[in-house]
Amino acid sequence: MAGRSWMHIALGAAIVTVSVLAVVLRKSDVHIECGPGFLAKAPRCLGCPAPLVAYAGGCDAPDVRIAVPATTLLLGPSDWEAEGRVAPRTVEVAAFAIDAFEATVAKVEHRASPDGARAAAGLTRDEAAAYCASRGGRLPTEDEWMAAATNAGTLRRYPWGDTGAVCRRGAWGLERGPCAHGALGPDTVGAHPDGDTPSGIHDLAGNVAEWVMPSQPAGASTTLAVARGGSYRTALATELRTWSRMEIPPGSRNPDVGVRCAYEGASGEANPGYPRRSP
Repeated sequence: MAGRSWMHIALGAAIVTVSVLAVVLRKSDVHIECGPGFLAKAPRCLGCPAPLVAYAGGCDAPDVRIAVPATTLLLGPSDWEAEGRVAPRTVEVAAFAIDAFEATVAKVEHRASPDGARAAAGLTRDEAAAYCASRGGRLPTEDEWMAAATNAGTLRRYPWGDTGAVCRRGAWGLERGPCAHGALGPDTVGAHPDGDTPSGIHDLAGNVAEWVMPSQPAGASTTLAVARGGSYRTALATELRTWSRMEIPPGSRNPDVGVRCAYEGASGEANPGYPRRSP
């Protein structure tokens, strides 16, 4: 009997050891997936490949604006499996342009840095609006942000389409998984081209959530501001969906909230050879 008891104890210890080892191996196997030319070193995508621009002492995203045509959006609670979080309405958006990349550290801080192409974060809404004004732009409205995420006016679950959120399509789940662990800030902009919109807008889902001017239905709060798009801290794929919104105080400095600017009119710059993704 004693021998059998020791056998059971040994077998139980072996099972626990194997279980712990499996968890460790699963965690070590979790890794960030980056686009071509980037070095995947969890939880970051490092490097300065095209279309990013390398210069003496630094790296940054190019000043590319994408034209968004006049768009009519039919919104309803059944869109994108919105679970009743979308008020039914028809949205008319005039033509405008929007930055292809989120604002970077180099642009916001006006300094050269080898990591200058990392998405800037921690701006209040007023600071984000002032940054856009300094570039001749403004914060996009929520409706414009959604129009930018469409494909020829067709709304989809994610900016890249209706297929699921996986690690190669965005900088998300980098703080506590599922794409990596230990992220202390945003990733390099443009490092996940598989998640681009067909028109070439990078990182609308993931990396940093982006300040927008709210399109408020009747009775909505006037004390909270809105950011859209999810971030590197997002752990649930549903938070990356086009309908998802984040309500926070306008004066907050969240480490996962940044900015992307919009511009009046269809003033998208001509960029021959600028990479686009197939719809």
